[in-house]
Amino acid sequence: MKQTYNKKQPKISEKQDPNPPSGGYRFNWFYFFLFGFVLWLAIFSNSATGTKEINWTFLQDSLLAQRKVKKIVVVNKEVGEIYTIKKGTTSLGETEDTKSLFQISGGPNYFINIGSVETFEAKLQRAQLEFASEDRIDVHYEKRTGLINILSWLLPFALIIIFWMYIIRRMGSGGTGGNPLFNFGKSTPKLSEKGAKIATTFQDVAGLKEAKIEVMEVVDFLKNPETYTKLGAKIPKGVMLVGPPGTGKTLIAKAVAGEAGVPFFSISGSEFVEMFVGVGASRVRDLFKKAKEKSPSIIFIDEIDAVGRSRGKINAYQANDERESTLNQLLTELDGFGPNTGVIVLAATNRPDVLDKALLRPGRFDRHIYLELPTKVERKEIFDVHLRPLKLSKNVDVNLWAKLSPGFSGADIANICNEAALIAARKKKEEVEHSDFIEARDRIIGGMERKSKIISPKEKKIVAYHEAGHAVVSWHLKNVDALVKVSIIPRGKSLGAAWYLPEERQIVTKTQFLDQICASLGGRAAEEIIFDEISSGALDDLEKVTKQAYTMVAFYGLDKEIGPISYYDSSGQNERMLGKPYSEKMAEMIDKEVQELVRTAYERAKNLLIEHKAQVEKLAELLLIKEVVELEDLEQLLGKRKMEDLIEHSV
Repeated sequence: MKQTYNKKQPKISEKQDPNPPSGGYRFNWFYFFLFGFVLWLAIFSNSATGTKEINWTFLQDSLLAQRKVKKIVVVNKEVGEIYTIKKGTTSLGETEDTKSLFQISGGPNYFINIGSVETFEAKLQRAQLEFASEDRIDVHYEKRTGLINILSWLLPFALIIIFWMYIIRRMGSGGTGGNPLFNFGKSTPKLSEKGAKIATTFQDVAGLKEAKIEVMEVVDFLKNPETYTKLGAKIPKGVMLVGPPGTGKTLIAKAVAGEAGVPFFSISGSEFVEMFVGVGASRVRDLFKKAKEKSPSIIFIDEIDAVGRSRGKINAYQANDERESTLNQLLTELDGFGPNTGVIVLAATNRPDVLDKALLRPGRFDRHIYLELPTKVERKEIFDVHLRPLKLSKNVDVNLWAKLSPGFSGADIANICNEAALIAARKKKEEVEHSDFIEARDRIIGGMERKSKIISPKEKKIVAYHEAGHAVVSWHLKNVDALVKVSIIPRGKSLGAAWYLPEERQIVTKTQFLDQICASLGGRAAEEIIFDEISSGALDDLEKVTKQAYTMVAFYGLDKEIGPISYYDSSGQNERMLGKPYSEKMAEMIDKEVQELVRTAYERAKNLLIEHKAQVEKLAELLLIKEVVELEDLEQLLGKRKMEDLIEHSV
């Protein structure tokens, strides 16, 4: 115990200041005693201090009647100070000349609140006439501004000032770690000092090979600058990470912080924007000042679109230019007249279309790294990373799950792995099994099962035929994604769902668009064929179909009548326009072609269902019995699907 204490003792002494500042609490106590002394002096230096207060009855019966009043001094028309002539015992059992402990010699013996001066004078005159006093009492009037009166006005303000000084010192004291009251102009980035251990490294970033190469070159430049400077190369000033949500932009930044070995400042773009004018620009200046003091260093600004939006769009409908001034200061710090040696800026956003062009130009952000959704090989690597801490069963095939998760981002895969572990733990299992991953995927995509939701038999039958219509139509269309499961168990907001395995494709042909629209209309078509009536259950399908049709006609130029014309605005400039970028006549043509396209696809779906009506009825009846129909049952009812990309494993 003794050795352990001696080893820890230097750490304790290092935290203590060997030269504590003088003053401190003693300085504060000095002001406290000074204030108390002034208050004491103001109270007890008053001539009326220690003088007994009397009423008019005592003044009239005991003092005026016995002719003991020498004079009366009326102060500020409020108080009458009474001076007596000689000693004598009053009706109160006191002597007039008896002085209180704090009464000043020669001061008044009594005082009385007179109320109105006119009334007091009249009562005094009547009393003297009543007692037939020949010696008139002298009445003097004085106007005093004593220290006690001044303090009565200054004391509240002094207390308020002292209170705010106390609050400011408590909040703004150095080394306390608090939030200073007047430090709203200072930036508050999270700083990772040089040599600090950060758990995230490039080994934790699965996939994203090209992005890691680009970023690792920046890290290598910081570690070995001579390799590049001897050839005349300059370090990039900024790297912009762009990609959909969950693709690993922030993760790469954390890995850079763990690998670079230099001070790393991380801050969110929204932290620059405040309600106070000029605060954002001040925080930008302060951030770069801190980074330059610790250069070489790295600054990471997450969600930079919060402060880097295009300046033309910001002030279109508002007069507040705080965000614009913040952006201007950021542009100046990145590439202005001032030196920016040794500071590299990393930024991340999933909305590059709204960023200002001046922010994206070379010299500010020299490299733009685009992070896309992972491929099958990259998804396997991501699964390997997130499955490390899990205790897996032997029936979990990582290659299969990499194949069954097209379109999933790295964050989605991490969520599936964690959700599967939670489900296995909830079921008191010793290992995470394949079925847990299936349940986790269904829950993340479709929502939580709501088996307790009460559905009438009639509605359940409509839902069964609706989903059977989707399944049959999509099964007989070549260009629709592979169907893997049909369910009529309510999940989230939906009452049923047909589960597909999306094909990884970079482009979509017109035939594929038409087949997808036709499959989406299969549920509504089945309701009309079987029940000769349609319901509101196809709302989500109709919304998706309408958007796809307008995209085909107005954006991709896939319609013969409209021709190869696109009204898609990749720059976002048309967002400021109140009207459409085409004429009324063109709008009518687009609406007509979209309507014709959807109607043709709907008739095609009805014809397919009429042709295979028996399959629809068998599948609907099986759904009413089992509620969930897997791929094996679908193949038995509908036959083997002739597709090259048909999945080989059931899920």
